[in-house]
Amino acid sequence: MLKKNNSKLRIIPLGGLESIGMNITAFECGDSIIVVDCGLAFPEDDMYGIDLCVPDITYLQENIDRVKGFFITHGHEDHIGALPYVLLEVNVPIYATKLTNGLIEHKLEEHGLLDKVKRKVVKYGQHINLGCFRVEFVKTNHSIQDAAALAIYTPAGVIMHTGDFKVDYTPVYGDAIDLQRFGEIGKKGVLALMCDSTNAERPGFTMTERKVGKTFDSIFSDHTKQRIIVATFASNVDRVQQIINTAYKFGRKVVVEGRSMVNIISIASSLGYLNVPENTLIDIEQLKNYPDEKTVLITTGSQGEPLAALSRMANGVHRKVKIHPNDLIIFSSNPIPGNEKAVSKIINELYRQSADVIFQDTHVSGHACQEELKLIYSLLQPKYTIPVHGEFRHRKAQAQLALELGMPKENVLMISSGDVLEISEDGAEVVGKVPAGPVFVDGLGIGDVGNIVMRDRQHLAEDGIIIVVLTLEGGSGQLLAGPDIVSRGFVYVRGSESLMDEAQHVLNDAVHQLTDRGVTDWGRIKTQIKDALGEYVWKRTKRRPMIIPIIMEV
Repeated sequence: MLKKNNSKLRIIPLGGLESIGMNITAFECGDSIIVVDCGLAFPEDDMYGIDLCVPDITYLQENIDRVKGFFITHGHEDHIGALPYVLLEVNVPIYATKLTNGLIEHKLEEHGLLDKVKRKVVKYGQHINLGCFRVEFVKTNHSIQDAAALAIYTPAGVIMHTGDFKVDYTPVYGDAIDLQRFGEIGKKGVLALMCDSTNAERPGFTMTERKVGKTFDSIFSDHTKQRIIVATFASNVDRVQQIINTAYKFGRKVVVEGRSMVNIISIASSLGYLNVPENTLIDIEQLKNYPDEKTVLITTGSQGEPLAALSRMANGVHRKVKIHPNDLIIFSSNPIPGNEKAVSKIINELYRQSADVIFQDTHVSGHACQEELKLIYSLLQPKYTIPVHGEFRHRKAQAQLALELGMPKENVLMISSGDVLEISEDGAEVVGKVPAGPVFVDGLGIGDVGNIVMRDRQHLAEDGIIIVVLTLEGGSGQLLAGPDIVSRGFVYVRGSESLMDEAQHVLNDAVHQLTDRGVTDWGRIKTQIKDALGEYVWKRTKRRPMIIPIIMEV
């Protein structure tokens, strides 16, 4: 356990610094700890059977009496998704803006936690005092409404955490980013900036969200004889608003499909963040009552997720929507790194069904490019920078940008999840390490699948399993039955009779040698079986299946 130091601030990222996802950072000062964001990550391809990855909160559990609250920057899954799992162990109040809080409440309700967790809706410019911290929410723009940067006032100085952001001077809903407030905070002095790195490799500015609305107008105008299906991120309420606006303009009815899309649109509408003209939205059951050219479907599945609505439509297994040869499908998103293959697969399936597909110029990013990052640096003039939110190369690109703007190299802090960064006006250094990294959620189990189990699953997936069963007589250790071989995922047994017959001979020889020598120790018998069979299989196939001997005694 780390010692407390009342005079300095400690910044402890518990997740989100090695990849885009699972963002969570603890700030510790004196007897107080606050936590910014609490997101999840989706499993990699080799994480067999895993549903979600949530952060390791061991450090928060060990210091539960000092944890004061969660401050949430915006309502994306990689910033709020782990809350229902983490709150089971660390139940402290949540502070968030109105829409973000609405999305969090829906999650808590699904997990039966709504009445057990305190929540406070915070307005921009409002300050929250907790322990030795004071936190101010500052207006920013992102691909979901109500995004906020956090100005964290501490005895050591001000830390500015941008959350995910871009500079949009003409947002679809609400006001532009509050650059004036950034400038005012910068004039008072900023100790460190923790800034979004996602687009730090891209020069120039990120386009305004309104550009997509004009593109939709043009596409709808050119395709008046086709049904239109638009796949986008469920959380991009502004994008959904623009699709609805264009559909209304061209006299089309709108169907919303996909559980997460329906949920978010329902929440955004009830809170006043989405304006749907009367008689525009129809239920999916009513789709058959309207000609194709008079309908638009807004759906999930823009990332090729196998169970999302668009994937089910493309594969012909959606119960209510079939792709028609004349349909136009618009992908209003860019593939998240790692999802390219899945998206390509869906596009190919749609083309096979003679649909038209548009996947270019219908999306703008929600993250700041280089010129916007420079603007934030110029306004805040931070002493230190801690690039966050991105893969290492994205964070490195932001670090390079800071150096180009004149920041001393020693003030650019490239830390890792689990590092304990102690920071003050006098200096900054990593003084320790705490547990960090993914905890796997598999079904109802949280954390009961660890690295060893994951390694076994990868082993089974790659080379399969061979089970050897034999029966020994109690006391004498004499072989009564077997050894018998059962294999799964190794070879197709009916097509490999000679291999399995030889394996049986090798096994028989190994077991008979043991019984001839009077070996009755089960450990030695199992080891001998594994060694003999493993060596033979490797020589014949160059594979290493998992070999499990099972001994029964009668």
